[in-house]
Amino acid sequence: MTVAVLAVQGAFAEHERALARLGASFCELRRKSDLSRAFDGLILPGGESTVQGKLLRELGMFGELKARIADGMPVFGTCAGLLLLAKETVNDSRAYFRTMDISAVRNAYGRQLGSFFAESDFKGIGKIPMTFIRAPYIQSVSGSAQVLAECGGRIVAARQKNQLVTAFHPELNEDLSVHRYFLDMIGQAARE
Repeated sequence: MTVAVLAVQGAFAEHERALARLGASFCELRRKSDLSRAFDGLILPGGESTVQGKLLRELGMFGELKARIADGMPVFGTCAGLLLLAKETVNDSRAYFRTMDISAVRNAYGRQLGSFFAESDFKGIGKIPMTFIRAPYIQSVSGSAQVLAECGGRIVAARQKNQLVTAFHPELNEDLSVHRYFLDMIGQAARE
């Protein structure tokens, strides 16, 4: 099993460290030619969604990645990655993959000074640490999207079939539960 990590901007190195700690193989996606590598899942890291969306298009990776996600390749988006997958961002007209039936609020907790740490329950895992940095939250889910976690009354994690999103950054904590959950999703997809 190999996990591709979008490595054009944002916190990709931290995801790679989490994958390495779990013994998972990974590769970086930096240019279109990297899409020829064999990989079983994709991580869209936190960072700046507008920059990542722009670079995905400029580097010629956007269309193929969107098609792979639509075809069922497991994908995990954290923070900015959540915004890339969301069908709608209520306070931003820019749209990206739009493959997940969630409506998100960008920079929902304010600027950098609004960053915070919390602990909350994650369905199927239990209580986990959550680090929020200029984070979005999920305003609503629809279709087959399911809420996995809430914090302070707001939805901060969801799953829809092959797609997993968190508003927080699990890669910034020592707890590997959410990455392990994603690897289990990839394993399940491979068996189907």
